[in-house]
Amino acid sequence: MVLSEVLIAVGLGVFAGIITGITPGIHVNLVAVIVVSIAPMLLQYTSAVVLGVFIITLAIIHTFLDAIPSIYLGAPDAGQELNVLPGHRLLLKGEGHNAILYTIVGSLGSLGLGFLLFPLFVYGMEKMQPLVGAIVGYVLMGLVGYMIVREKKKWLYCATAFLLSGVLGLLVFTIPTLHQPLFPLLSGLFGFSLLIMSLSESTKIPAQDTTKKMTLSSRNTLKSVGAGTGMGFIAAFLPGFGSSQAAIIATEFVGDIGDEGFLSLVSGLNTANMLLSIAAVYAIEKARNGAIVAINQLIGGVGFEEMMLFIGTALVAGGIGAIVTIYGSKIFCKWIVKVNYRYLVYGILGFITVLTIYFDGWLGVVILATATGIGLLTSVWGIAKSHLMGCLLLPVILYFVL
Repeated sequence: MVLSEVLIAVGLGVFAGIITGITPGIHVNLVAVIVVSIAPMLLQYTSAVVLGVFIITLAIIHTFLDAIPSIYLGAPDAGQELNVLPGHRLLLKGEGHNAILYTIVGSLGSLGLGFLLFPLFVYGMEKMQPLVGAIVGYVLMGLVGYMIVREKKKWLYCATAFLLSGVLGLLVFTIPTLHQPLFPLLSGLFGFSLLIMSLSESTKIPAQDTTKKMTLSSRNTLKSVGAGTGMGFIAAFLPGFGSSQAAIIATEFVGDIGDEGFLSLVSGLNTANMLLSIAAVYAIEKARNGAIVAINQLIGGVGFEEMMLFIGTALVAGGIGAIVTIYGSKIFCKWIVKVNYRYLVYGILGFITVLTIYFDGWLGVVILATATGIGLLTSVWGIAKSHLMGCLLLPVILYFVL
């Protein structure tokens, strides 16, 4: 392995991360699987570790750029679905670019804090591994119960939304023929339903101000970055427990941090999760996401030298990702206000539908339509869409409890 090969891998990873980040439905895992499938050919020209550098770069870049389609198009990737509503609110205030900047603050902050605490996280994973499986499911049950009961008069609506989305999630995850099960599920529950509601409100996207000063306070920045990093550690450590579930729990602890802080928290959590997944595969030899699974298959185990290389790669990719995302957001700001909003929404709805058909045919459309119906119910009932995270939380609870 030579430096030039590593640099080429980083460059190609940046390019691939841009494509997956700004294109709804194309996930890091898809590219990682392709890399593994053609690895015998690629290994004639380079090493497995260099391919790992490519995947890490791709994955980190993706965690920065995937906020763009979530906020500007309402088409969330897994882990970004909770950012759709606060991001859309800021977009309609002419602050779409600031919404993106808040996600960058969270991702960069959690990447840096995750790096500083990396040895502590490795130690914690090694010591906590034997203890976690027995209690996690019951802790999640308690948190879900608290989220529902605190709604007081609307608790029954919240419980219904949680169960409906949870049952749908269980059904979707039991269908082995689906190629991209999360895409129609999350797009319907969060993006599709939001866009349909916006059509009934005669919404118009105002000119986007890319010079307006951010309003995220230092206090809320610290809270969002700290919570994002901490829950990113949990998501990277626990089996079956992803960024979306971790984000729900994190918001219960940090309190009201506004749309700005929430955007930072969710994006920071996604980035920290990816970084700390490197710690998990090194400390407890467990791969918790598709990118790390692919690297583990290529290398056959991550040792200390590989871990250090991947950490360095993640830090470099984070810096590049922040710059690329800022410029990408400015491009979207100029483009999105030139299009009639209703036509834009129809175009996005059509694009999501076409992608759903491409990935999973008419079965995917059925899932998309069902998820959209459940998502619309939350708007009619006037409850938070966070209860729709039952689509992921209920399967995880059952995984641990049963």
